Amino acid sequence: MTDPLTRWREHAGSAVLLDGFHALKHALRFGAEVPVAVTTDRAAALALAGELAGDVRDALVALLTEVPAQTYASLVPRPHPTGVAALAVRPSREANLRTLARTPRTAPVVVLDNPRNLGNAGAVIRLAAGFGATGVVTTGTLDPWHPTVVRGGAGLHFATAVERLGVDELPPGPVFALDPEGDDIRGVKLPDDAVLAFGSERSGLSVALRARADHLLSLPMRPQVSSYNLATSVAMTLYHWSVTGGASTDPRASS
Repeated sequence: MTDPLTRWREHAGSAVLLDGFHALKHALRFGAEVPVAVTTDRAAALALAGELAGDVRDALVALLTEVPAQTYASLVPRPHPTGVAALAVRPSREANLRTLARTPRTAPVVVLDNPRNLGNAGAVIRLAAGFGATGVVTTGTLDPWHPTVVRGGAGLHFATAVERLGVDELPPGPVFALDPEGDDIRGVKLPDDAVLAFGSERSGLSVALRARADHLLSLPMRPQVSSYNLATSVAMTLYHWSVTGGASTDPRASS
């Protein structure tokens, strides 16, 4: 078997960086193909697995290779406190598009319309995975598989379908777009096949997405408060879907 640094170099150009123990844990749980994983302290990483992720400990025993801290730091742009990093094969675009297009759906698709903040996009993907959403679609220039987004999503890109599409390529289903001028969301039941669209915090919905919307909805908000954080808006909307007839999700928190 080739050494881990050689395998890292072989895959680094096209693979997804899993930055930290929790990103690797989630990727393995949801079926990611991980050709190489390194750590600065193998015993500590496996102890953490025993405490928090016993279901993937055997996989980590087989995968993790200990490397010097200096070597680890040379492989990642920002070393993670857990001292763990891995590379995973990105799911095929074709497979994700099939998932997004499949009907009937049992859970909505979340659309981030021209998002700007990488960390916020990652937080939304983590939320969507937790609620069992069918997928997360971004429009605009932000790459939803950027390493910072994957870091913010804690590896949960592998638990849902994540792709960048044009507004004219959105998955089928009624589009419910969040907008301050929309109807109060509390009076609306969101169907499982909904496409839930959110504009950027600074500029809101694009003209194209607003025109594509079938329904405009607003979140309850105190007067003179300008907006919610994007991830907060998505969380409120997915929670509303989940309690107004949406498909059930496991209420137990995972590590």
